[in-house]
Amino acid sequence: SYIDFTEIVVVYIALHRDAWQAVLVATLAGIILDAASGGLIGAGRFSKTLTAYVIFFAATRVNLENPLLRIPVLAAATVLDSAIYVFWHRVLGYPPIVPLMQTMSYKLIATTTVGTIVLYMIDAVVAERSSQRRQFATRRRVARRSTGSLRRR
Repeated sequence: SYIDFTEIVVVYIALHRDAWQAVLVATLAGIILDAASGGLIGAGRFSKTLTAYVIFFAATRVNLENPLLRIPVLAAATVLDSAIYVFWHRVLGYPPIVPLMQTMSYKLIATTTVGTIVLYMIDAVVAERSSQRRQFATRRRVARRSTGSLRRR
């Protein structure tokens, strides 16, 4: 499968500026993927962790709240993750199983496309819930004010 759902989750968490949670999720996702792939243990963990940190660092410096800006961030995260993963495999002498550029390009296209849709859907659900919370908070404030003014009189 060319779609890296763990990368989508890591990018989503890192974009919300929670560094420890993003690094922890990236580390756990990398370890699980390394164990499942049967390849070099630690390369996936390191690549996902470093990717999460780089995205978090960029999100703290630049405002990435715009959904259109998340598309190139997701694409860059996918390329960075793949590049680090391949780098460690090559440095440590593991031969590539599949053609490198073909796999990276398919992964880039698939993860960016699906990730954009998933991130948009998650944002729509979270935005809907937060707007409901704000509406209920406003109603509670109004209710508290009205009952508070009755008590004083």
